Amino acid sequence: MTALSLLVMAVSIALITAESSVYFREQFEDGDTWRSRWVESKHKSDYGKFVLSAGKFYGDAKKDKGLQTSQDAHFYALSSRFADFSNKDQPLVIQFTVKHEQSIDCGGGYIKLFPSDLKQEDMHGDSTYNIMFGPDICGPGTKKVHVIFNYKGKNHLINKDIRAKDDEYTHLYTLIVNLDNTYEVKLDNKKVESGSLEEDWDFLPPKKIKDPEAKKPEDWDEREKIDDPDDKKPEDWDKPENIPDPDAKKPDDWDDEMDGEWEPPMVTNPEYKGEWKPRQIDNPAYKGKWVHPEIDNPEYTADNEIYNYDSIGVIGLDLWQVKSGTIFDNFLITNDPKLAEEVGNETWGATKDAEKKMKEGQEEEERKKHQEEEKTRKEEAKHEEEEEDKEEEEEEEEEEEETDSKLKDEL
Repeated sequence: MTALSLLVMAVSIALITAESSVYFREQFEDGDTWRSRWVESKHKSDYGKFVLSAGKFYGDAKKDKGLQTSQDAHFYALSSRFADFSNKDQPLVIQFTVKHEQSIDCGGGYIKLFPSDLKQEDMHGDSTYNIMFGPDICGPGTKKVHVIFNYKGKNHLINKDIRAKDDEYTHLYTLIVNLDNTYEVKLDNKKVESGSLEEDWDFLPPKKIKDPEAKKPEDWDEREKIDDPDDKKPEDWDKPENIPDPDAKKPDDWDDEMDGEWEPPMVTNPEYKGEWKPRQIDNPAYKGKWVHPEIDNPEYTADNEIYNYDSIGVIGLDLWQVKSGTIFDNFLITNDPKLAEEVGNETWGATKDAEKKMKEGQEEEERKKHQEEEKTRKEEAKHEEEEEDKEEEEEEEEEEEETDSKLKDEL
């Protein structure tokens, strides 16, 4: 067995036997004691308040309780600390659920992972974070899933467009970062995007650049077709586009002294052929499109640990929402993608159908209520109309009786 085979086997065994670790998990199943685990930032005095709620509709009244934004047009800043760890040499999985039951128009639904040195009571929008992940919606133009990594002090946005869910139901968001510098984004436990960290972000300068010393040769001909040098314009080609109308006659009452010299109107010349152009032929000197040669970029240095963060110790919600009502739940940070999938099925997966059923039931009740209200409104309107008609008839009868009485008196 070769040394390479032994190495591959050792790596495989290490991956298989690696211990599954859960670094953070929060499902808010113990009531208001969540407040002892989460810290409100005091960086600003007017941050919005989170409340514990399952919302107006849910699959399970207890299991679906989460942190809900409660005040419109507010910033929110809340975080929870856990034991500091590094994701070096292991996958990193971030997972949580988001429910925009308020039919969100503009607001964030993402989380941030911070290094452990974050001062939670001073957390704010400019606080340095490791990863920002989750949906962000604002009007019809912005409905994206953010995946932002901090690399060497700079935040880098993904160069792909991942569509966020903008309906009113709960959705499961999962980010997997692998130690081979690859990633995967899942929505409702289904992969929606994946690829390479190096290729899908601008962490590193390009491997290749255009050779600054290379220049296109002066005699390089990129013209695929040229004018035929043997093609000559016919001698009778040039004809005016418009000519005097040969059928026009000077009016009998035209007075040259009074009206000036008469000129016939112009008409399109039937012999006009337009601009002459020589026919095109293949260019015998054609060399194709010149391609600027590339060289290795001297500023490029490979980094096999783009994925790695030495310190991860705080998860935070740092948001702005115009219309409040979003519910965050089922937070999970682990090194085990399979475990995350199972937890997703046990939480979001177990209640999503019942949640939809309750929502549809409420909508049906609302529809029936609206129908009943509309029916009542029409009946009341009809009754009012009948009463008005009756009053008009009575008034007409009274007027007729008065008229008859006057006639009798006159007689």
